[in-house]
Amino acid sequence: MNIDLIELESAPNPNACIIVLHGLGADGNDFVPICEELDLGEIGGVRFVFPSAPEMPVTLNGGYRMRAWYDIYGPHPQPREDEQGLRRSQAIVSALIQREVDRGIPAERIVLMGFSQGCAMTLMAGLRHPQRLAGLVCLSGYLPLASTSAAERSAANADTPIFMAHGGADGVVVIGRAQASREQLETLGYQVDWHDYPIEHSVCLEEVQDLSAWLQQLLGPRAQAPVA
Repeated sequence: MNIDLIELESAPNPNACIIVLHGLGADGNDFVPICEELDLGEIGGVRFVFPSAPEMPVTLNGGYRMRAWYDIYGPHPQPREDEQGLRRSQAIVSALIQREVDRGIPAERIVLMGFSQGCAMTLMAGLRHPQRLAGLVCLSGYLPLASTSAAERSAANADTPIFMAHGGADGVVVIGRAQASREQLETLGYQVDWHDYPIEHSVCLEEVQDLSAWLQQLLGPRAQAPVA
């Protein structure tokens, strides 16, 4: 797999992995500081994988080449989507998941996490992945190819927990689009833990704290304890 990535481990012998997908024009370094702020001590060792999307011309930005998971043809909301690019990046994300499984971390201990375009890819790949994943973290983004999600989603991830967070003042991906995505996901039966904050297209401290608590509940000792 020919893709640039950064890896960090919170402790030796990690028992869980979080694959973090950046937004348009950023790279794998973008969310390293935010992930370092997560309080995940109860989980044990966690491996963070920060891939960088390939460079490609982006129509919205006049064809300028930048790191992107797929092309953006116009401002949101807009009906036309880069299906070919979305599916190409879905294959990249699936390969990243398999890479972790091959290294000894079960798929059910892997979380997909993404911001903006990375959020779209988290939902695109996560809902369709054939192995059960631990959860999906969807920050400041939306559900892509929504009309095909019902037919293409995987039964293995039909009840995978989803954390969605968005800024009420987001002018890049308006909160209404995220709310519509949440409603579509809930209609399909997904458990969506929704959070909104008085911020723009960014991440705030309260969001990091809420995400830390959600991940601890998802991956911590209580989640792994056998049922009596």
